[in-house]
Amino acid sequence: MTAGASLTVLPVADRAVVLRLSGTLDRYGAGMLGRELDLRLARADRRGLRLVLDVSGVSRMSTEVRDALDARTRHLGAGPVLVSGACPEVRAVLTAAALPGVRLCPTLEEALAAVCREAADGPRPEAAARPEDVRSEVFGLRAKARTSGLIGIAQGILLARYGLPGPEEAFDLLREGSQHHNVPLRVLAAAAVSAPAPHAPGEWFPGRRHLPPPVLGLALPGPVDVRDRRQVLRAAVYAAVTVTDADAAEIHLTDHTREEALVLEAHHALDAAYRDCLALVCGPPAVCSRALAAGKPVTVADVAADPELAGHPVGRATLAAGSRAVHSTPMTTAEGHCKGVVSVHRADPGAWLDRGQEAALDELAADLAAWRSWYCRTVVLDALEYLHARGGRQSG
Repeated sequence: MTAGASLTVLPVADRAVVLRLSGTLDRYGAGMLGRELDLRLARADRRGLRLVLDVSGVSRMSTEVRDALDARTRHLGAGPVLVSGACPEVRAVLTAAALPGVRLCPTLEEALAAVCREAADGPRPEAAARPEDVRSEVFGLRAKARTSGLIGIAQGILLARYGLPGPEEAFDLLREGSQHHNVPLRVLAAAAVSAPAPHAPGEWFPGRRHLPPPVLGLALPGPVDVRDRRQVLRAAVYAAVTVTDADAAEIHLTDHTREEALVLEAHHALDAAYRDCLALVCGPPAVCSRALAAGKPVTVADVAADPELAGHPVGRATLAAGSRAVHSTPMTTAEGHCKGVVSVHRADPGAWLDRGQEAALDELAADLAAWRSWYCRTVVLDALEYLHARGGRQSG
């Protein structure tokens, strides 16, 4: 590796550990990479994990680095290191020699899926692996892979900001902040990446006001803890199905780092394949994305007849999930900022919502927008200040 190269450890999956390399890997870094591989392979072996080397950020690799990789992996023919995301130049270097302990995969997602499939194909004393079990685990690994890069960036920021010993300590700090404030790890990581850097020790956001939480009109038999993100979203998706007489529902929230992107956060009665397809929506023809772009509710009365959805992977996933009609309502604050989209589904084609149901869904969406605005300005910032305080003490 060179001065411009970097290595990040990504705790992506229960079956694998991922090393993400970036920059230029020249002959001077071959020894450093070799020592890192010795360490990581030994740790992975003790924990029964596969090692995945993600080189999607590597622009150039020397033959000396390839040889160092070969020397550390040649004995792993039965369980080779998976190398993912190689650009054409790096792939040419890797394929110019026989590497029995290395297997190339086009993407990190495909590498993780291969780990999952191989684990499922192995011996299972209790029962043979069912295809649906394998698909479910693949979907789970792919979901983790979608956020691994963001978590890796957050690790790097914390490592540099607080002078932590290494990526694992940075991840431990993130996990501690996540658990202490009950904020999902990926949400906290996204906030750490997107928030302005603190200017001084102590508080990250000095002088901010702690506003009272909004009142949620969710129709549930018991109270909802507004600081518990999962509890609020589950209650909201239940309310969406109830007030609209829908067969299924989902809630997407806007992404911290990309305003045009939507992340699936809660659902009711939607299968794993659909959730995998709509986990991250970056634009049309998804109905939720249309509502986000339009800034108003959008109804698709028949997905099978919609010219944009018919034949598109999103449309096929929707139909396979048993939905023919979809109605999406943006979650817009009083100031006009969209915080996400609530979508409801029906198995039969046709626009089914009456005015009362539309009004109830609009009210729910407005409640959720106000809640998420408060949550991001209160609970998430509390978690960031916790990171700042703990990280500052570790660096001191």
